[in-house]
Amino acid sequence: MSEQEQFVELATSEVVYDQHAQVPSLDSGQAMAVSGVSSTSSAASPKDDGLGCHAGKAQLRKAAEAAGKTETLARYAEDYPKGPHDQPQSMCPAFGSLRVGLRMRRTSTILSGSACCVYGLTFTSHFYGARRTVGYVPFNSETLVTGKLFEDIREAVHKVADPEKYDAVVIINLCVPTASGIPLQLLPKEIDGVRIIGIDVPGFGVPTHAEAKDVLAGAMLKYARSEVEFGPVKAPRAGRNDRPTIALLGEMFPADPVGIGMLLEPLGLAAGPVVPTREWRELYAALDCAAVAAIHPFYAASIREFETAGRPVVGSAPVGRDGTAAWLDAIGKVCNVATQKIDAAKARVLPIISAALDKMPIKGRVTLSGYEGSELLVARLLVESGADVRYVGTACPLTIWSETDREWLAAKGITVTYRASLEDDLAALREFEPDLAIGTTPVVQKAKEMAIPALYFTNLVSARPLMGPAGAGSLAQVVNAALANKSRFDVMKDFFEDVGQKTSAGIWEDVPKDNVQFREEYKRRLDKESKKRKAEEMI
Repeated sequence: MSEQEQFVELATSEVVYDQHAQVPSLDSGQAMAVSGVSSTSSAASPKDDGLGCHAGKAQLRKAAEAAGKTETLARYAEDYPKGPHDQPQSMCPAFGSLRVGLRMRRTSTILSGSACCVYGLTFTSHFYGARRTVGYVPFNSETLVTGKLFEDIREAVHKVADPEKYDAVVIINLCVPTASGIPLQLLPKEIDGVRIIGIDVPGFGVPTHAEAKDVLAGAMLKYARSEVEFGPVKAPRAGRNDRPTIALLGEMFPADPVGIGMLLEPLGLAAGPVVPTREWRELYAALDCAAVAAIHPFYAASIREFETAGRPVVGSAPVGRDGTAAWLDAIGKVCNVATQKIDAAKARVLPIISAALDKMPIKGRVTLSGYEGSELLVARLLVESGADVRYVGTACPLTIWSETDREWLAAKGITVTYRASLEDDLAALREFEPDLAIGTTPVVQKAKEMAIPALYFTNLVSARPLMGPAGAGSLAQVVNAALANKSRFDVMKDFFEDVGQKTSAGIWEDVPKDNVQFREEYKRRLDKESKKRKAEEMI
């Protein structure tokens, strides 16, 4: 049976899906399980059910609370506080949970949400290299309102839960099913030995895709912890380590866990699994650790499970000379390692890191922003490499596990903004006029408009080793190459100086005139809608 046929079986008899209809697959060589709604489908538009994608966060949240999701939303509000504003501009949060599921062996991931959302999430997942089927349970206004959607989800889960193929099946409610109160907690906990994990990941409840990774990772850890408490579980694929391990929390470059393991070896410790894990049995090994390194400090649900299991948590990470020294001290302390061993480990590695930093210095003023969660760590490494970092913006929240990094940067006079918005990042760009801007796509675009060299954080910066000796100097090559491009930007700016901007860009016989009246009317409508939404939120 093909993956496309496998997907079509998830569709209900009430909604007719055609694998050759409106929504195309991305690549015939990739596993792509999203199909378009055929002309015979009765799938409802957002207008039909009143709770579509465009209903607004306030209305969706209100509906979700009325439908019994108050406890879930309250927990998310506590784990992932939104302030000082609503939430940063970023991709759909559910992508984070989807990514975690798609990266795990023997794990099937199914989405329940509006077709447009499912298509976008699947597109993004395959853009980032996922070669797994994404299951989809469609709905219409009738199945949503009557509760038939839950029955369809349960049927789909039963069809997919094959113990020969899967250890776990993950079902993710997007905004509309969450707002409608689809009770995934009522699904069976396991089917023929296949674990069933149901989570709600609404855009109006989880601020960023980085934190949505924690939603699923935390749910999996909770399930795995209950299995450990019940009785014996599978050992890791490579067997148990004969030394105490340090579980590593947060996605990172593949070379970093290896580098961290080398740092831990002189302490008599070893690097444990990285959470989110790549296989279910790794969750048991993670829980079996001596301590947890919160490399990414916003994994609140995962940290709660580790702490419930009695595992101490250490913040920050071994980045640069100062960061590595402080991290080794902290890890050694919680694992009761002798001071002499800790000092010997530092004496062995710190000179190597210092030499690497000195060998490839970075000279230039830099602003940095992103939504991955490692922004403060990257900033520390840039500073120790010699860069003049003026601003650090992260879409993630302030937590006690990043406080060490914030204090270190603040002592250098560097502004750190949590839950940074695009407006915050662009204001820093204008204020500090950096030689290099590292940031998200719109920040990079604006910087280049200003003839400022720029690097995309996710693809060009976070996709490099950061920890220990391997991390020292790893950013210098790409950063220095970008800084050297300033003269090219100046030449291009001079060359295109007289071709206009925005509505007048280009070569014209009659230069287009901006329709100010239209812009003012459109702005008036947007302001009116914004005031209406705020009024609804206060009800």
